[in-house]
Amino acid sequence: MTAPPTGRQYALGYGTQRAVIVELGAGLREYSTDVDEVVDGYGVDEQPDGARGQLLIPWPNRVAGATYRFDGEVFRLPVNEPRTGSAIHGLARAQPWQLADVASASVTLTLDLPPDDGYPFTLGLSATYSLGDTGLTAHVTATNNGQRSCPYGAGAHPYVQLAGNGLINDALLHLPADATLDADERGIPTGAVIPVDGTGYDFRSPRPIGATVLDTAFTRFRAGDDGITRISLTTPDGRHGVAVWMDMAHDYAMIYSGDTLGDDSRRRKGLAVEPMTCAPDAFNSGAGLIVLQPGETHTCTWGISPF
Repeated sequence: MTAPPTGRQYALGYGTQRAVIVELGAGLREYSTDVDEVVDGYGVDEQPDGARGQLLIPWPNRVAGATYRFDGEVFRLPVNEPRTGSAIHGLARAQPWQLADVASASVTLTLDLPPDDGYPFTLGLSATYSLGDTGLTAHVTATNNGQRSCPYGAGAHPYVQLAGNGLINDALLHLPADATLDADERGIPTGAVIPVDGTGYDFRSPRPIGATVLDTAFTRFRAGDDGITRISLTTPDGRHGVAVWMDMAHDYAMIYSGDTLGDDSRRRKGLAVEPMTCAPDAFNSGAGLIVLQPGETHTCTWGISPF
């Protein structure tokens, strides 16, 4: 039997919840409940198109021109988005992660990210996925195992959907963010932070997505009293919903309605809600960029909660 293109599959279960985590990139391939599929994932014999369910390490979104300067040196990354000439979504998603621990409702995968010319740093990575009473939780850590400081950012790329698997247009989006990042035609932030007041991007009170096209970075979140930011989709009748939540390590989130996916049939079927510790192109702008000193560890946690 031919192995799946994403490698070993780790099936988790808890009550009526089911999830599948894959070896390639420690990605989330499936997540469902007894109501329906919670994420718009992909089949066991498929590749994760559109970065579907992937972890975005050591940078989320784009590095403009696939080039950046750090600590007085210029580094050039492989261009993996020819349309914009950018390096997109990091390096770890293309690597096979190693199993460290597995149980019925949790799995931990690790990776010693190999240094290369564009990112000549030594990172030790760990990702733990677990199912519980509140849904799915992902806990990601990175340790600088090298002898020099290194730039770092983390993100995730789940596409969430509602029962029925229809288009997202009628779904109510609640996005407690006060601002967006202005971006050029390549999706690279210009440096301007735009308040959402009076714009089509104000979802601070739940409202239908409608025909709004989203490929937009949001920031200045209004977290709950517990320090958690929750971005939610709800059916128009309020009977079902799903929230992507993120801890205070995440100051940004990319929201993508999938209008430019290569497969027309998948467009606007799920909403990508992408927690990010830094802004797009942070390796150049420094917006939210984490600089890990030798031996230093960074942790971030996000999750998905059906309701």
